[in-house]
Amino acid sequence: MQCVNRGERDWAHLDTLHRESLDDLLENRGMAGAFDEAARQRMVRAWHRLPAWPDAASGLARLRGRYVVAALSNGGFALLTNLINSTHLPFDCVLSAELARMYKPAPAPYMTAADLLDIEQDRILMVAAHTWDLDGARQAGLRTAFLERPLEKGPDRPADRAANTTSDLAATSFDELADKLGC
Repeated sequence: MQCVNRGERDWAHLDTLHRESLDDLLENRGMAGAFDEAARQRMVRAWHRLPAWPDAASGLARLRGRYVVAALSNGGFALLTNLINSTHLPFDCVLSAELARMYKPAPAPYMTAADLLDIEQDRILMVAAHTWDLDGARQAGLRTAFLERPLEKGPDRPADRAANTTSDLAATSFDELADKLGC
């Protein structure tokens, strides 16, 4: 993604970048021969089937009762559409970084979202569990809310924490965020 953002390579969908990373990883680990094309495609497509956090549907529904709720992701439209359909998350719309042909945390995806939604950047609250994402959103003029997800990076890696993240709001769940926003 950084190579795309720096202009070192042409735009490529996130699935393509995931596949390239997977192929490199398998090669570097001496496991390239252990996985055929079908297995590699299944591994890349696993991103299309991730489960939602348990509080996501209820909390997003509460937020949607008062606000427009949009997903803004580095994932492509197919990936996002598959995720939302399989998890039944109540988004009003899906916005992909592919619209800007740049990946977050570059300013273009955030500013493209504001343009498409016809909302001033400072009237948008970007909610994320990643410090880098909120830093990018804030630099693009958006307000930010950190959503703490202790297992975001798995059981063996520490997740980003609210205490180490600059944001306008912090919450431990979408329901808590909805409470803080009066929903």
